[in-house]
Amino acid sequence: MSEAQPPTGTTAPDDRYGSARRPAARGTGRGAKIAIGAALVAAVAAVGWYTVAQQQAAPVDHEDIGFTVVDAEHVDAQFQVHMPPGTRAVCTVDALSPSYAQVGTLDVEVGPVDTRTSAYEVTIGTSQEATTATVVGCEVVDD
Repeated sequence: MSEAQPPTGTTAPDDRYGSARRPAARGTGRGAKIAIGAALVAAVAAVGWYTVAQQQAAPVDHEDIGFTVVDAEHVDAQFQVHMPPGTRAVCTVDALSPSYAQVGTLDVEVGPVDTRTSAYEVTIGTSQEATTATVVGCEVVDD
């Protein structure tokens, strides 16, 4: 018995098993590079705009510096307020228990001052011993 030989002179149909020649991979074209650059510029501009808008929307910022538990009924809180010179604000400072329950609160009027940053220390009366004190927030007071 002889082995069957494939017929001679026949070829597979074009592209049946994929093209024998593949086009060379193209690099990123000029238009794509311009589009990517424009997108990056737009993203940076959007972040800048957002940052400026947030600062204008909330011109008063606060920073907790520390606290001291004076006794079972008092805690001292130290904090800084950052706001434009001449601005007046009210900051709410809370004293918290170990379970983070509010055991004392105090609204503190700050400003107006001549500098952007000013430091404050206040004593908060508590209903039971506090283990921390923190500034909840500050809001501008309209004249």
